[in-house]
Formats: sequence, structure tokens, C-alpha cells
Amino acid sequence: MKPGQGKSRIFVVCLLAFAAPSVSFAAETAAEKATAATAAADGATRWYDCKDLVVEGKGWTNTRAFYDRLPAKAEGVVTPSVWGLSHHSAGMCVPFSTDAPSIQVRWTLINDRLSMPHMPATGVSGVDLYSKDPSGRWQFVANGRPAAATNTARFTPPAGQPCLLYLPLYNGVTSVEIGVARQYTLAGADAARTGRKPIVFYGTSITHGGCASRPGMAFPAIVGRRLNTPVINLGFSGSGRMEPAMADLLAELDPSVYVLDCLWNMTPDLVSTRIEPFVKTLRAARPDTPILLAEDCSVRNVCPTEKGRILRAIHEKLTAEGVKNLHFLASEGMLGDDTEGTVDGCHPNDLGMMRQAEVFTSALSAIAGSK
Repeated sequence: MKPGQGKSRIFVVCLLAFAAPSVSFAAETAAEKATAATAAADGATRWYDCKDLVVEGKGWTNTRAFYDRLPAKAEGVVTPSVWGLSHHSAGMCVPFSTDAPSIQVRWTLINDRLSMPHMPATGVSGVDLYSKDPSGRWQFVANGRPAAATNTARFTPPAGQPCLLYLPLYNGVTSVEIGVARQYTLAGADAARTGRKPIVFYGTSITHGGCASRPGMAFPAIVGRRLNTPVINLGFSGSGRMEPAMADLLAELDPSVYVLDCLWNMTPDLVSTRIEPFVKTLRAARPDTPILLAEDCSVRNVCPTEKGRILRAIHEKLTAEGVKNLHFLASEGMLGDDTEGTVDGCHPNDLGMMRQAEVFTSALSAIAGSK
């Protein structure tokens, strides 16, 4: 093997491993339709369409499909890969509370590729439920495991406690409903939560959620729970390359912080030419919003990487030029030093996601404290 050939192969594998599923489900089967009709007809369950509740993680309302992550106008403007991946519901969650002792969740997927060779169906196409305990800590309740186009799962969250229902990472949904027995009630997010500005994460397959075992274990979701802050996940597998069109779209948002974590998908040349104008576009639109530039990391702890050195130089240059509130996050600690943090040498497993979340939470807490 020639020098550098191994790294090239890993890079290509990391890009190909997350090709967007393209096969759509057919219409619901007769049995599924009958089940849905029975649930509606028997009157025992009241189903709440999550479109009528608050759905966190949606940056735009003018989307082609409700659970898309980019606005309809982005089609033909962003790359075809980004547009296709924008139909995934990564990072979206539904905050709610209920006095019911048990609930049902029913969700319909857009793609029939429920899992990937290195990522289970629970992460690709499943849903995750968390509840907040009296101390204010978010606790995992259970996950909904997909087996078909339309799935129903039953959960028993602590009655009366705030809940978060996370949607699939590497699949999209056409419908998500929460069902409770008719004698109980369900309410959406309270005003205190909906009033917080979100953190916007823009990145690659890792930000997208690969390869978390379930949606709540993607590192942006973990960060959101730890900081009790809504998150918008704009991770696009193999496609986080900081095109000018993406800068223009992100500039339309009004987050508490922009996190730019794209080095994994960029060549040194792209890092050299695209990051500075990307930052300047955001800064022109949002003069006071903090921007965090994240360095890439290596499972072998080669720090900094070549691209990391370029990013550090750009950060220093822009800071010297007077760009305010621009922060740099080094890669140390992202995956740990025991080589156990990934599934394939580049995509984090749950352990790696937890480690990344620790690093990002610390950095974002410091930024919030300095504002």
C-alpha cells in the first residue's frame, strides 16, 4: 500500500457508507390501514398529530414536506446530495407533557432502508423518548424499533414530566402521531422552552448522527439535553462542504450559536478557500452571533490534522482582522485515546458520541458564559 493510500480509502468509505436511501415505501398495506382505522374508530385513543405541536429542529417553515430540514427554495440551489439528505428528520424532536401512564407513538417512514451495515435500524429509522426527572436531568425512557413503513410503539414515561420524542436520523417521516387514552391529556412545549434560540450544527455524517444506535445518542441531541436548549441539526452525510449556497441559507437563521464542523468532508484546498467567506457571510447577516469552528479529529489522535492546521490559521487571521465572537474548538478528546470511539475508524459509536458531546458542551457553555 502506497503512503497515504490507507487514509484515502478510509475517506472514501466514510463518504460512501452513508449514501442516501432512495427507495420509497409503497402505500400502507391493507393490514396497516385496517389497524389505523380501528384505532380511530374505537374511540379509545386520541391521536395528536405532531405537526400540530411544536417540532424542534426545523429551521424553516416553508419546506416542501413538513419534516424536511431545508426550505423548498433550496432545491436546485444546494447540491443534489444535500437536497436528498435534507428529507431526513435528523435532530428533530417533539417536546410534550402528558398525564397519561402510557402513550403510543405512530410514525410513517419515507424510505424502506431501515438500517445500514454499520448503523442499526433503531438509529436510522427509529424514535427515541426521553423524560426530564425532578432534578432537571433528561433520562432515556425507551426507543421505538422500526420494522415496516408504518410503526407503532408503546411507552410508559413518568406521568406529568416533560418529554422529548426524537425522530429518525437517517430516514425521513411523513407522519408522526402521539396517542393517549381519551381520559388523559397531552400538551406541547411550554413557552420557556420555545423561547430559547437554538444552536445550529452544520456538518457531516457525524453531525447527521452516524453511527449512533438511536436518535437521542447523536452528539448534537446530547448537547441539546445537557444545555436544555433546542438544536437544529444540519449535518449532511458526505456533503458538509461549506458551499456559498449553504452559507446563505444558514445566514437566514437566528441561532444562539453557529457550530461549523465540516472538515471531515473537505479537502485542504476547500478548507483554504471556503471557510473564510462562509464565516464572513454569517457575520454580515448576524453581527453578534457566536461562531464556533470545530477542528476534525483522528481515531489515532493525530492532532492537529493538515486541515486542522489550516483552520487554526484562518481563525487567527480572521480574529486579527477584527471578526468578533469567533471561536475555535480543538479536536483533543473528541474520540478518546483508546481507539474504542468509532464503528469504522471515523464514525462515532455511542461512546464516541458521548465523548464528542462532552467536548462540545464544555465549549458551548463557555461561549454562553462569555456573552
